Amino acid sequence: MLRPAVVRPDSPCAPGVADAAVSAQVVPGRLERLRALPRVEGQAKFFYREVLFDADAVRVMPGEFFVHGEDIVITTTLGSCIAACLWDRQARLGGMNHFMLPGEAGALAEAGRYGVEAMERLVRTLVQKGASRKTLEAKVFGGAALIQGPGSLHVGERNTQFVLDYLRTHAIPLVSQDVLGHSPRKVCFFPQTGRVMVRRLPPTAGVA
Repeated sequence: MLRPAVVRPDSPCAPGVADAAVSAQVVPGRLERLRALPRVEGQAKFFYREVLFDADAVRVMPGEFFVHGEDIVITTTLGSCIAACLWDRQARLGGMNHFMLPGEAGALAEAGRYGVEAMERLVRTLVQKGASRKTLEAKVFGGAALIQGPGSLHVGERNTQFVLDYLRTHAIPLVSQDVLGHSPRKVCFFPQTGRVMVRRLPPTAGVA
């Protein structure tokens, strides 16, 4: 059985946290430029100013992903869902997804909510934008057991096992993880540097 584990954890996401690796800022006009990007199926589209870092940001909702190489922050909030943050150290390009269930969706319209399509969309877009499959590395978050007891279905554990198996099968090194347990998480990913910051939220937070 999977157990809560953290490998080389990232610092908690908290007000006032800043260092050279947390490279994100507000650039005049950038949010408007991001909003004007051609729509790609499953691509996150909620762009905003993240006051925690005073930076341009995009929020990834369940079933979505986002890939970028500028000094923005990509955020999401997780319960039993998983967010995989992939980064190419050489291309300095990264992306995050957010999926709700393991496996494949079949012909369902919201395929990005399932692990296989979520991972394939993320990897495919990274490669299209200049990353290499051979130099990708991963950080994985989420998989909490927010509902406990016989009716829980162990969704968080199944999601976690899926993403770890996927990374192993596709030879993508896992350099950090904060998974399982009973706490929701807010994840902040800086795609220019590969840094991730995580805040554990109260168990009552209403998240996926």
